Amino acid sequence: MTALLPDVSLTERSRSLSPLEWVGMQGIDLPVLIEEGVYRRELHACVDAQVDLPMPHTKGIHMSRLYRLLDGLAEGKPLTPGNLQEVLAAMVASHHDCGSRNARVRLEFALLVKRPALVTPKLSGWKSYPVTLEASLHEGRFTLQASVTVGYSSTCPCSAALSRQLIEQAFLAAHRNDTTLTPEQVAEWLTHNATLATPHSQRSEAQVQVELKPTAQDLGLIALINAIEQAVATPVQTAVKRADEQAFAALNGQNLMFVEDAARRLINGLAISDGEAHVHVRHIESLHPHDAVAWGRRD
Repeated sequence: MTALLPDVSLTERSRSLSPLEWVGMQGIDLPVLIEEGVYRRELHACVDAQVDLPMPHTKGIHMSRLYRLLDGLAEGKPLTPGNLQEVLAAMVASHHDCGSRNARVRLEFALLVKRPALVTPKLSGWKSYPVTLEASLHEGRFTLQASVTVGYSSTCPCSAALSRQLIEQAFLAAHRNDTTLTPEQVAEWLTHNATLATPHSQRSEAQVQVELKPTAQDLGLIALINAIEQAVATPVQTAVKRADEQAFAALNGQNLMFVEDAARRLINGLAISDGEAHVHVRHIESLHPHDAVAWGRRD
C-alpha cells in the first residue's frame, strides 16, 4: 500500500495569522495561439497567475493546481476573453479549501505581424508589437485589459520651423538682388541647399491600454494596432527601398508632431475601443539626453 504524501499547506497552520491579497507564480512559459481574422500564429508568452488567500490560518495555496490549469490557455485553441474567464473561474474553484474568491493572470508576448513596404510592391517585413493582457475575476466580476506598444517616428514642429527659417534666410542672402530667377534656378538652389538645416526626428513609442468586452470573440489586437498606426501616421518601417524611404520622409514632413500632438491623435483615433482607453506616449529625443512624455485618457 502506497503511503499518502504529506501536504503541509493543508495540515500545518500559518504561524502569522494574516490574510494575503495575492499568492501565486510569475514568469511561467506558455505557448498561446492568437487568431484574429486571417492572422493565426502560436507565440511564446510569459504568464503570471495568482489567487487571493483570505483565510489567515491557511499556510499556503496549491501552486501546482494553478500551473496545470494554465493549460486551458495553451491547448491549441485561440486565446479569447472567454477562455481567460474560464481559467480564472477554475483557479478560484480549485482553491475553495483556501477560501479564495479572486484570481488574476497576466500574459506578456510579442505579436509578430508582417507589414508591407509603403510603396514597393511585394516587399514586406516582420514587426514585433509587445502585448500585455491583464485579466481578473474579482468577486465574480471579470475584467480584461489589453496593452500594446507601437513604434513610430516623430518630427519636431518647432525644429522644422527653425530649419525653414534658416533656409529662407540663406536663399534671400544668395538672391536678394536677383529679380530674374527661373523656377529651374530655384529648384537647383534647393537641390544643393535645402538641407542647410534639417528638423530633428526620433523613434517614438505609443503604449495604449484598452478594456476589452468579456463577450468579444477575439482579443482585437490587430485592429487596435492598426488604429494606433493610422492615428500617428508614421509607424516605423521594416523592409524598405529608396522609394519607401522617400515616402516615409514625406509622411514625417506631413505629420509634424509634439508629444502632446501624438497623445491627442491617439485619444481621438481610438474609435476601435468602446471602453476606457489609456495612452502613454514617449518621444526618445535626439536633441536632448532625456525623453518627452505625455499621458492621456479617454473615458
